[in-house]
Amino acid sequence: MAKQRVLSGVQPTGNLHLGNYLGAIRNWVKGQHQYDNFFCVVDLHAITVPHNPATLSADTHAIAALYLACGIDLDCSTIFVQSHVSAHSELTWLLNCITPLNWLTDMIQFKEKAVKQGENVGVGLLDYPVLMAADILLYDADKVPVGEDQKQHIELTRDIVDRLNHQYGKPNQPILKSPAPLISTDGARIMSLTDGTRKMSKSDPSDLSRINLLDPPDVIRNKIKKCKTDPVRGLVFGDPERPECNNLLTLYMLMSGKSKQDVAAECQDMGWGQFKPLLTETTIAHLQPIQDKYKQIMDEPGYLESVLHDGRQKASEIANQTLRRVKVALGYSLPT
Repeated sequence: MAKQRVLSGVQPTGNLHLGNYLGAIRNWVKGQHQYDNFFCVVDLHAITVPHNPATLSADTHAIAALYLACGIDLDCSTIFVQSHVSAHSELTWLLNCITPLNWLTDMIQFKEKAVKQGENVGVGLLDYPVLMAADILLYDADKVPVGEDQKQHIELTRDIVDRLNHQYGKPNQPILKSPAPLISTDGARIMSLTDGTRKMSKSDPSDLSRINLLDPPDVIRNKIKKCKTDPVRGLVFGDPERPECNNLLTLYMLMSGKSKQDVAAECQDMGWGQFKPLLTETTIAHLQPIQDKYKQIMDEPGYLESVLHDGRQKASEIANQTLRRVKVALGYSLPT
């Protein structure tokens, strides 16, 4: 029996941080041998908000290298750059033409980000979910690893599939496959070091709010030393009045590989002066192999280019088959 297919990706906007790693990439690595995986660097999504064109290409290659450094196995996974496969943009346009506008204006993330951008908000930000749907649907993905905050995007993708299949498909012959969200509760939501009620984010203006995967040891020590805590001695999970305590314990649990019960027992009588150095050294030790592997990959640029070349070829072959299927259903004349 063929493996189910998984599709996911990360934007090349700045360095990956622990939230990206623990909430997404580490889970990709853990489950990758169960699936046929397609992991892309979603550089088309990166320009839906203001970006730096001088660093986009380098950031794209850095994210691809970090995929490999974190443990993505090319024997069961394909790594590619979204913009290298033109079918992503073409299918997005076709799906735009069957997607009602109010479906997009109702998206929670659009409402939140549009408020921040004001009158400068671009159409791309509104259309982001349709591009995401195209990313998924081009590869007939069975499952899409997402956090709870992205679940609405998968629901929209399923609505688009239903609409296209209903309007242009034939009975028992769907044009596109409807994907399911693959949501992990293990480290699914890592919070900011400066505010335990907000998700760790690349867009946070303070670099102290996150630990980046490539931060050197002295930077990690400084960030954890300065991270927000509370005056209470004794560290516990789950206290709604102590969000930072819960977040830092969760980080320690995930970075150390210990169970929640063991961490709770180990830290229940600790003060922050004892716990912060423990979290610091555990984090540094966990990230060191990733950083070493990343440096090795970046020191051999020909290897990374070959990975992305092979990935583009494999992704394009599958994506173009799906795009052709959609165009035939919509009545397009195709070149012979």
